[in-house]
Amino acid sequence: MTPGKYALYKLSAHKIFRPLTDRLFKVLHFLRFAQWVEENQQLEYNDFRADGSVYKRRYNVHELIAAKLKDEPIHYLEFGVADCETLLWWISQNKHPESLFFGFDTFTGLPEDWGHYKKGTFDLQGVIPTVADKRVTLIKGLFQETLFNFLKTFPNDKKKFISLDADLYSATLFVLTTLAPWLRVGDILVFDEFSAQEHEYLAYTHFCKAFPHIGLKAFAAANNYACVAFEVISISAAP
Repeated sequence: MTPGKYALYKLSAHKIFRPLTDRLFKVLHFLRFAQWVEENQQLEYNDFRADGSVYKRRYNVHELIAAKLKDEPIHYLEFGVADCETLLWWISQNKHPESLFFGFDTFTGLPEDWGHYKKGTFDLQGVIPTVADKRVTLIKGLFQETLFNFLKTFPNDKKKFISLDADLYSATLFVLTTLAPWLRVGDILVFDEFSAQEHEYLAYTHFCKAFPHIGLKAFAAANNYACVAFEVISISAAP
């Protein structure tokens, strides 16, 4: 340890500067996100600089993807399915009998605070929604408790559409890193709250650093980069 660092430890510098730490990190994450936005504006669909945030505008991204898939058989995996609104939209769009749809959620709301949303927000009282389509399987529990067992029998023989709507950094990063070995060229990932710079965006950046052999390319964005779609364009030998 250098003398300068030792002196800072002795002065308990972490206590002195703690009030500034969170603000500095917020500024840092914002600047990095702003740079990413500047570098990723030429997309197939992008409503950047649109007035306000209209939730339904996210379906412009989903409609673009549905048109690309052209009703081919897919494996749809949604993390943070909640009341199944997006999943229900997709099963109405993709009628292929060999498509399978999997929705993951605790159904008891957020497991931790997320911005101004408190733990437990979006709670469905643990009740799993009823979906009549036999192609749909809903899986209850924390992703850390359910995803490993799910993947033990997951066939991974069709193009995957992966919806990342868990909001939280911890949950999003866990899903990305766990699914990394199952990703294939052509798979599509959609982040539903990508502009949350300390959560989904940060999870994305950390995933890209940890798995540089997996190439992701953004191709659509809605609600000023809140909803962003990526395609897996390359997978080289793992380092």
